[in-house]
This record gives sequence, structure tokens and C-alpha cells, in this order.
Amino acid sequence: MLTSNQPTNVKADRVVLYQISWEQFNQLLENLGNSRAARIAYDQGTLEIMIPLPEHEYYKERISDVIKDAADILELDFECLGSTTWKQEIKQAGVEPDNCFYVQHEPLIRGKLTFDLNQDPPPDLALEIDLTSKSLERFPIYARLGVPEI
Repeated sequence: MLTSNQPTNVKADRVVLYQISWEQFNQLLENLGNSRAARIAYDQGTLEIMIPLPEHEYYKERISDVIKDAADILELDFECLGSTTWKQEIKQAGVEPDNCFYVQHEPLIRGKLTFDLNQDPPPDLALEIDLTSKSLERFPIYARLGVPEI
């Protein structure tokens, strides 16, 4: 069970919890499962749970299509892994992008269905749609996880 000693910051599409341990973060991911609409970001004890709104999903799909079309035109092999959860305990960081892509490192992950950032490279590109000011800044999370382009 997740508890927080500090008040939560509640907006229409997100909630932020503070003083959440790595173990609680992982328990939440396990309890929520993979079939969910919510996106999660974790940064050194701060957890944000966000529900994407239709406008957000619209732009995510359009920009993802542009990225895929550009890769096809440039004849680049790529792998699109959607909002896969990327996390590393040693960095106390975890994030679910709106979409993510392997391009340069695609040969290294080709055919893989499970990933461990302690062994596998992070995605080459993460897509984040930011229509409103997010409560939890994601760029530092991606930087610590080693994602080169956002």
C-alpha cells in the first residue's frame, strides 16, 4: 500500500506523491499491471501518476507517425516500444514515455521483449507530449537513464 506523509498535488489528469520508496514504486507498477492508461514517472522518491487526455494522445500519435515516416524515408531500421517502463534502481529513476524508439541501437535490441537498463541500452529517442506544465520534470530522469534524445 502506498502512503504519503505530505499532501498530494492533485490536478485533473495527474497526482503527485512524495516520499515513495523504490520498493513502493515497484509494487505500484506490479499492482497496476501492463494494461492501463496511466503513465508513471519516478524521481528519487517523488512519484507522478498521469492519465493522458484525448488531446495528448492525438498529438502523440501524429508526432509518432512523423518519426516513423521519417525513419522509413531515410531507410533506417527502427523499433518503436511505446510507453514501455524504463527504470534503474541505482539511479532511483523510472519513466514511461509517450512513445520511444530505438534507431542507432536497434540491432542490439532486435527481437527482445524484455529489457534491463543495467545491460541493455536505453531508447535512442523518447517522445514526451507536454500540453500543460507537468508537476514532475522528466528531462533529468531521462538524462540519468541515458536517453540521448527527447
